[in-house]
Amino acid sequence: MFKNFSQQERAWIYYDIGNSAFTMMVSTLIPIWFDTLAEQAGFSQAEYLAAWSYATSAATILTAILGPILGTIADNRGYKRPMFLTVLLIGVVGCLILGVAPDWRLYLLTYVAAKVCYQLSLVFYDSMLTDITTPERMDLVSAQGYAWGYLGSCVPFLAALVLYVAGYYLEALPLKTAIAMGFLIVAVWWLAVSLPLLRTYEQKYYIEESRNRIAASFARLGETLADMAKHERKVLYFLLGFFFYIDGVYTIIDEAVAIGTALGLDTVGLLIILLLTQVVAFFFAILFGRLSSRYDSVTLLSVCIGGYFFVAVFALFLDSLVKFGIMAFVVGVFQGAIQALSRSCYGRIIPAEKSGEYFGLYDICGKGAAFMGTMLVGATVSVTGSINVAVAILGVLFIIGFLLLRKAARTPAGDGAE
Repeated sequence: MFKNFSQQERAWIYYDIGNSAFTMMVSTLIPIWFDTLAEQAGFSQAEYLAAWSYATSAATILTAILGPILGTIADNRGYKRPMFLTVLLIGVVGCLILGVAPDWRLYLLTYVAAKVCYQLSLVFYDSMLTDITTPERMDLVSAQGYAWGYLGSCVPFLAALVLYVAGYYLEALPLKTAIAMGFLIVAVWWLAVSLPLLRTYEQKYYIEESRNRIAASFARLGETLADMAKHERKVLYFLLGFFFYIDGVYTIIDEAVAIGTALGLDTVGLLIILLLTQVVAFFFAILFGRLSSRYDSVTLLSVCIGGYFFVAVFALFLDSLVKFGIMAFVVGVFQGAIQALSRSCYGRIIPAEKSGEYFGLYDICGKGAAFMGTMLVGATVSVTGSINVAVAILGVLFIIGFLLLRKAARTPAGDGAE
């Protein structure tokens, strides 16, 4: 399957297969089960979507605060692997607790903790890309990670979906038992598929330890931000553009099932569509990875942003499962490509020895900054009562992101004020 990849490249790709199982649950069964708990507590559908959006925003704000700090500390020699392992284990335990949480309050708190640790694991994981491959292979390896992550996540998700259907529709076993078993399968999968990376990863690029590592990490982070503003405008414009367009992407991914549920669409139909979307994402992530050898990353990213802008506008007309399927298909076409190409494009323009620090900033502008989109959805639906308008307004983020990306493309490396 990965004949032309090194052992470390394969192990790195496997982690995407492992963590994507949790991502799939966040996009599907986690909001559906929260809807059940919220309904038991007397929530309306608008209140449910708002509460879910605010919880997701809390998780991303915490990631935005912790990501660059921990990423900078992880750049110290020998720190990246143990820090990665710590957040991985906390995330896995949180996934287990989500299957047995008895009420909506504990459920949301656990969800926030598990999602923060999942996102922090990606800060370390993304920064490992510079250690496990060469700049010339980054587009290919990054795309393979996302592609196989989409396909691999279908295995534990299918098992969890079968259990949910057996408990909810067939009543073959208690629904709470079905949910608990589903989360157990995902947690075990996440941990087990991560083991190859934990065994083989070597931190090739690092900063030599200082006596006061935490204080030194803060000092380095401040110096990097100041240097980026003065001399690394290309990186700065890229991060700002990424901040806006990927915020819209992650909001759509995280809120897809919650949006469909709030619109009253069939739950199992939503899950089946999103399962098929993973297969679509697999093939198109592979395709865009190959296209990256013929076209530059910025051109391909621009196409992807245009696709997501179409999704946002199309949401104005979303009122049936068929239209949801069309929207999900378009998301699948561009989802893996926009994430993989952004990661590899950024990896090529940053100093390898500071990859943890720079990818900490990257995740502020990505997974850690998605609070803007979810807060925008939550606030818009609270004010207007229209779920369709709340999603469509995300189109503004894609327009701004596109303009800043093109600005970054026109800026020479190392360009800045003297």
